Amino acid sequence: MGEILDLVEARLRTALGEPDARADVTFLGTDRIEVLRFIDGDVVRYATLGMSAQPMADPTAPLADPVKGPRAELVLSVRVGLADTDQVLRPLAVLAASPQVEGLIVAPGASLDLGQPLWSGAPFSSVLVAEPGGLVEDLELDAPMDPVSFLPLLPMTHNEAAWKRVRGAQELQERWLSHGTDLRDPLRASVPLD
Repeated sequence: MGEILDLVEARLRTALGEPDARADVTFLGTDRIEVLRFIDGDVVRYATLGMSAQPMADPTAPLADPVKGPRAELVLSVRVGLADTDQVLRPLAVLAASPQVEGLIVAPGASLDLGQPLWSGAPFSSVLVAEPGGLVEDLELDAPMDPVSFLPLLPMTHNEAAWKRVRGAQELQERWLSHGTDLRDPLRASVPLD
């Protein structure tokens, strides 16, 4: 487990530079989850470290495979200085622990809902899991282990999350694109959904 996390942290450092801060959270019955903060100009990126230590298991499977199965870490990017986004550290750790706690498989297109704002005053309480491979490339592990994917999180307003449940992730992403939505704006309003 430690060796995998060392490789994951090395991949994050290669892609994002040196973290300027880190925090860790441990939930009862789960492994420790760290959240690393990287500053890149006017953007701050938060990346989890610890979610990929164990493969995500199908909650309907009678026995979890300790080696095979998808592995991932979460990455959230927001603009610096517009809101106190450092409050997102604990919520991100909660999301990263959800495969262990709730038996979820976190995959692109999924919604993750916290039931509370991502940070104080945030218009977002849920995120859309986007496709990996853009910002941080997948990390190949020795067979038979699956690679570690670095999944970008796109904050959703309450209305966007409800619309996504009905219309799907692809349509929401197309709506954001067609309206030129700045998904890194921590104070942005909902995209028009009429």
